[in-house]
Amino acid sequence: MAHRAHLFSLRLGHALRESCFNEPYNRARLIKDILAGITVGIIAIPLAMALAIASGVAPQYGLYTAIIGGFLIALTGGSRLSISGPTAAFVVILYPIAQQYGLGGLLLATVMSGLILIGLALIRLGRLIEYIPVAVTLGFTGGIGVVIATLQLKDFLGLTELVMPAHYLDKVSVLAHAFPQLYWPSVAIALLTLIIMITWPRLKLAVPAHLPAVIIASLATWLLNGQGLEVATISSQFSYVLSDGSVGQGIPPVLPQFTLPWLQPGTTGAELTLDWSLLQALLPAAFAIAMLGAIESLLCAVVLDGMTGKRHSANSELLGQGIGNIVAPFFGGITATAAIARSAANFKAGGQTPVSGMVHALVVLGALVLLAPMLAYVPMPAMAALLMVVAWNMSEAPKSIRLLKTAPRGDIWVFLTCFSLTILFDMVIAITTGILVAAVLFMRDIAEMTRVSDITHSERVKACALPNDWSVFKINGPLFFAAADRVFSELAGLCHQQQGVILYLDAVSILDAGGQGALTGFIQHCQRQGIKVIVADLQFQPLKTLARAGMQPIVGELAFYATLQEALSRVSEGRALE
Repeated sequence: MAHRAHLFSLRLGHALRESCFNEPYNRARLIKDILAGITVGIIAIPLAMALAIASGVAPQYGLYTAIIGGFLIALTGGSRLSISGPTAAFVVILYPIAQQYGLGGLLLATVMSGLILIGLALIRLGRLIEYIPVAVTLGFTGGIGVVIATLQLKDFLGLTELVMPAHYLDKVSVLAHAFPQLYWPSVAIALLTLIIMITWPRLKLAVPAHLPAVIIASLATWLLNGQGLEVATISSQFSYVLSDGSVGQGIPPVLPQFTLPWLQPGTTGAELTLDWSLLQALLPAAFAIAMLGAIESLLCAVVLDGMTGKRHSANSELLGQGIGNIVAPFFGGITATAAIARSAANFKAGGQTPVSGMVHALVVLGALVLLAPMLAYVPMPAMAALLMVVAWNMSEAPKSIRLLKTAPRGDIWVFLTCFSLTILFDMVIAITTGILVAAVLFMRDIAEMTRVSDITHSERVKACALPNDWSVFKINGPLFFAAADRVFSELAGLCHQQQGVILYLDAVSILDAGGQGALTGFIQHCQRQGIKVIVADLQFQPLKTLARAGMQPIVGELAFYATLQEALSRVSEGRALE
């Protein structure tokens, strides 16, 4: 099926090959890619820093992620315009890892997740996005948005000395108790940033809102600090040590250095001990990172397909994501995946091919080397406000509200389950539970659609002069484990005191092992009651199932006919079970 080939294909650099080699790539397209890459790169700089801080590490590690991960995933992936780097969705996973294992543990978990992503690509699981219900996606993204916004309240309110506990409800309790100690200059900077972020789009200018918001907030912070009203900045909160032993504040203005991830500091500042127990401890987190990365990157690719009219290669995209997440940690990069907002901005800015994604990475690299002293002045409250807007956008609140108003009750329960479990526990529990609940509710709905109807007195049957002690029952719907017992129990009651029954199964498309077992039980019940059974008009899959189970006609008790008309004729002639 050619229209579904994108779900099964796997090629290294699929998007680059398709857009630059299989299609003409000329100077005009290159210029568009460069301009789009510059635009998205400017957008990515403050976001990468903010998301690194929210994940529990220094801001430069977010920049390293956008540089290394963003370049490699664009080069090797399967989606033309996806822009990869740190994303808000990962904060709820990465922050606990960073708190428990430090930077080294976070980087090692990222490498492990990259290996899992490559494994998913190799076994062609790119189509897994088809099996994630919308209610599950909206539920966990909404829950992540709430958690991210809650985590930003510390810097938003200027509570820089506050220690945040691990569990969400404990965080809320600590913030509530500390609220009276809020620092009004920090709140003022955060509110200024929020106001600019909200009102700037109304001007309909090409400049993205968060760029003037961060610049104006930085200038306002400089003025407040000059008046003795100290507002926390990246420079005051983060420091670094260069290879020559010198210590600096803010962001190191140097290229990412190659270092083995497990040699990076843990929570105590010492290097981690790479052993089997550490890998076992990090495996659940790595699996969660990989699953979320796969979901988010493929969702982003689907969104871009709708914008561009092109097709991504799902498995190739997973391969590129895996490569990016394996290599980036060796240069200090944390987890990367495709970012929907930045990718959409890439399309709107005129991006043509993955070259724009690679240019975006080079722009971030240039900012790291040339603008690091200036980036150090960015205020922490402005970063918090920026992430609150990101959290709101990723939560897709309007879609969630629409779902709550219009969706079936089952979808609402799935959404609320995922939403609450994401907040109270973690995303893995939420998605797993949500998919299981959605699957059970779906099976219930499908099972309820399987019905039995007595068609003995229909004109079609009456015309064949069926004996009075015979009945014809039609089953509509799949006969699988969730429906079969109910259906055949109902049939057993309906055919009481009959000489024989005809089961008309032309509307039964599926018969699983549960359905086959229930049918066998019904036939045995009829044998004990002396009731003859005829099965008519089996479709291919049920026929194959019964053949594999070895079910054979029984002279005088059980017969099979290809059509209902043939069965009715034989019964009316008295030769049905010969």
